[in-house]
Amino acid sequence: MSFGARVLKTGIAVTLALYLSSMFLNPQSPVPAAIAAIFAMQPSIYRSWKYFLDQLQTTTLGAIVALLGGMVLSNEPIAVGLIIVLVIMICLKLNMGETVGLTLVTVVSIMEASGDWHFALNRFLLTLVGIVSAFLINITVFPPKPKIQFVKQIQSVFSGMSLLLRTSISDEIKEVVFREEKNNLGGSIKSLSDKYNLFEEEQKKMKRSKFSETRQMVVYKQMLLSLQKGFDVLDSVERHYFQAQRTPEMDQFFDTHLELVIKFHEHALLKFEDKLKPNGEEAAQFILDNDRFMEQAISQFDINQEGMLRLSIVAAAIYDYGYQLERLNRLAEHVHSASEDKDSQDKILNWLKWP
Repeated sequence: MSFGARVLKTGIAVTLALYLSSMFLNPQSPVPAAIAAIFAMQPSIYRSWKYFLDQLQTTTLGAIVALLGGMVLSNEPIAVGLIIVLVIMICLKLNMGETVGLTLVTVVSIMEASGDWHFALNRFLLTLVGIVSAFLINITVFPPKPKIQFVKQIQSVFSGMSLLLRTSISDEIKEVVFREEKNNLGGSIKSLSDKYNLFEEEQKKMKRSKFSETRQMVVYKQMLLSLQKGFDVLDSVERHYFQAQRTPEMDQFFDTHLELVIKFHEHALLKFEDKLKPNGEEAAQFILDNDRFMEQAISQFDINQEGMLRLSIVAAAIYDYGYQLERLNRLAEHVHSASEDKDSQDKILNWLKWP
């Protein structure tokens, strides 16, 4: 975990929970509130709200079961273990497995008092204070905006990937540096995937999706898929390319087409930023070049030569990367044309409204 807003907010939420506990509940030990605040900090607004509701239910049930268990079975270790098993079963039955950890902390702390309902109520309220503190801090202090973070991160991830792709076939980059940068790139793409899943979840669960928002999701998903396919090319080059017997002409053949693919990817992203004009000729030529690359790669492979099957894996990965970029470019052209249509419609409406 790197230092970021969520780390800072967790610290603030714990501080707030401790202060509120000391001011209103005056407990001897406000630690349960701090623990609850740590557990309840979530990476998105929707998950914070869902966790708040789910935790409220499971903590209430857990507290009741623990209080009854303490009254009937006391606080013997075997009794605590049996109640823990029962509470876990209830949480799983309610499909609220994510809340089990904090609920069990509450159960154990309540059973410690052997049925003292005053103590149980105090511990229950401490847990609620921690959950509410985390929820309030999460939505007010640097509220999570995974969609904005996703869009900002796309270009930086592509820049790192393009450098590795451009130097992979030519073997210019040091192996140690290549592997380190490739591992970092894999982590960045995983981070992008997590952010995409977060705002996709928010859009589906928290509000009705408008057509424009659904179209954005399609675009973002294709952006992510294109980066993943580019990473697959790096992976296949590292695993298979240099283990095959190659000629300088074959190296040039792969390197030239890979440069073409990277440039097309760059242009597609620039179109989304509205920095390049639509260019149907470039897209049509790229489709032909990508198909021709695969056809020539197949025709040039000699199956009797050692390592040719490995080169076919690399060629297929590059072709698939290019194929996904064709789809990304079509989306860019569509978004650009839709934007122009909207601008023209707005101009007509403004003209009609003119007194």
